[in-house]
Amino acid sequence: MRKLCPNFDREDGLDTVLEIPIPEEMFTSHKSTSLSWQNVKSWMKPNPERLAPSVFGGRNTEIQLLLGVAGAPLIPLPVPSDHHPINQSIKDHPIEASMAKYIVQQYIAAAGGETALNSIDSMYAMGKVRMVASEFTAGEVCKNSKAMKVKGVRHGGGEMGGFVLWQKRPDFWCLELVVSGCKISAGSDGIVAWRQTPWHHSHASRGPPRPLRRTLQGLDPRTTGNLFSNSVCIGEKTINEEDCFILKLETEASTLRERSSKNVEIMRHTVWGYFSQRTGLLVQLSDSHLLRIKSPASDGVFWETTMESLIQDYRTVDGLNIAHAGTTSVSLFRFGENSDSHSRTRMEESWTIEEVDFNIKGLSLDCFLPPADLKKADDQEGCHVVVEGRNAKLPFKISAPASSKVSAAKVVAIDLDDSYSMDDVDDDDDDL
Repeated sequence: MRKLCPNFDREDGLDTVLEIPIPEEMFTSHKSTSLSWQNVKSWMKPNPERLAPSVFGGRNTEIQLLLGVAGAPLIPLPVPSDHHPINQSIKDHPIEASMAKYIVQQYIAAAGGETALNSIDSMYAMGKVRMVASEFTAGEVCKNSKAMKVKGVRHGGGEMGGFVLWQKRPDFWCLELVVSGCKISAGSDGIVAWRQTPWHHSHASRGPPRPLRRTLQGLDPRTTGNLFSNSVCIGEKTINEEDCFILKLETEASTLRERSSKNVEIMRHTVWGYFSQRTGLLVQLSDSHLLRIKSPASDGVFWETTMESLIQDYRTVDGLNIAHAGTTSVSLFRFGENSDSHSRTRMEESWTIEEVDFNIKGLSLDCFLPPADLKKADDQEGCHVVVEGRNAKLPFKISAPASSKVSAAKVVAIDLDDSYSMDDVDDDDDDL
């Protein structure tokens, strides 16, 4: 990752420190240094006229979809962050809950131990990502299992990017992620979780602040342990040739109601953790999210979001086992009304951690303040779902491929982590 940008305008000029480091792959396409930096400049400021079309009708649209859905998703419920002992008693609990608590105890020990985890007050991580919308199916195509596909991240496809993540206990975190010139910022100041994108104003998520999902992908063992401390063990499964225990955590109905609104009902949000029976470490993190957009004319439109993260390359950093690589696959499924309106979108992301450090000196709470133009949660209508209809207002449109049987008046899902302000959609229920 490159952290400095040379000054080509003045030979005696100082290098510029980049807010977000640039992946080294951006420099491999040109042997000349100057040409490489020209390539980086075009990466930082993409020209829509030169961007190749994608399965969504335009590369800018695809990048916005990738960042909106996979960039900074949140865990479905707040996680206790106090320093009470993690090794809770496993007595007086049903066998499934007792087994889960025992598995979490083994995970804490494998990750470095409770003493080491409790000594961590803050964290910094820097890494790179590669994202791609790999598949799109719609209408009758969805039923026939035929899809438009593109090259996946495992074969070198997708958009390159870099990110920087800061975290400080108890509920303070901040993420900056840039992919092909588009930047998304997200964070929490312990009171509200927020998100900021170039195509939409800053907005807060409904309900209490929740952890960033990326931190639970092998970067924050303590929060992971606290999250699954109230889970149940539902069985075993082999993941990536590793025998694992499966821990399941359902979001309570009261929490779902708190995150819902008059137009959008969050029906369920479930998290699964797959813990290795051999090492005790987290091998895969999965969650599924179902919401319903209410409509007086029908039973509504349903959106199901499923994310599966394979967590790999654990290395010891300051006595803690931290994952340094992984892949995430995302599936967005729209159903309800008639079969012609059904659609499924698949996305992939691979990431690597280049740097990680703990107990950062000088990291104050001022570093986690929300943007000045933050739109309060009280002014929002619910989930980050956009309805593409004749009268709906959209931050952008996704055009269906000509080969599919999807008209322009179908639903598009963006940011299905219930942090989207619905004020860009008319209050008229007919638009839903």
